[in-house]
Amino acid sequence: MMNHDDQVLDDPVGRSLRGRHARFARRLGRAAAYLPEAATFSAVSADPDAAEWADLAGLIGPGELADMFSCPATPPPDWEPVFSLEGRQMIWPGTARSDGSPAETETETETETETETETETETGAGVVELGAESVAEMLDLVARTRPGPFWPRTHELGTYLGIRDNGRLVAMAGERLRPPGWTEISAVCTASETRGRGHAARLVGALVARIVARGERPFLHVAEANTGAIALYERLGFTTRKQVTFRGFRIP
Repeated sequence: MMNHDDQVLDDPVGRSLRGRHARFARRLGRAAAYLPEAATFSAVSADPDAAEWADLAGLIGPGELADMFSCPATPPPDWEPVFSLEGRQMIWPGTARSDGSPAETETETETETETETETETETGAGVVELGAESVAEMLDLVARTRPGPFWPRTHELGTYLGIRDNGRLVAMAGERLRPPGWTEISAVCTASETRGRGHAARLVGALVARIVARGERPFLHVAEANTGAIALYERLGFTTRKQVTFRGFRIP
């Protein structure tokens, strides 16, 4: 069984870049960031000094965006705030049934293995694994539904699942951050014309079952203003671990 210490979730970006996502990391001194084609997120220590902020500035470059994700550390005063978004981090407190499906928790439930799938594979209930050949469609769906950052290599961070309607990708969700013992569910989105059919619940449920089956626990992040998504995740069994603020700054 994997370690489920939830303290690693206080620094999900840094712990992912130092662990299972090390191959996607770029580093300078104590600062780290994802390769930009995979994710925009950056990481510093819990109490960074001026030298560490200088490392991050040197790593990302002048005029570029330092996407600090949920890191609460305060950057130098000449770093221009670009965005600030209130959100919450939610975790899955349940287990899996013997058939691999998510188990019931104290709330009602329905609701990524780190693989590099090159072709689509049917996984049941109309859910398919999305590989490199689906990136253009995935980027198009994200552009239309705006679930959050998604880039040409984001799908390499974990398994991404989708649902097709007459061959067209209409819903997807996948794995992103991977701190020890945990996997983040991300990019949950459904085309507007196919909402109300339970696609999001089916995809999240499939991901929860996969994550739990390999001895890990799922977690996710959601914008506080997205009350519909929060209600869905709570209905599927997720509980709020803590409030977070997503922030980005322009490096001078």
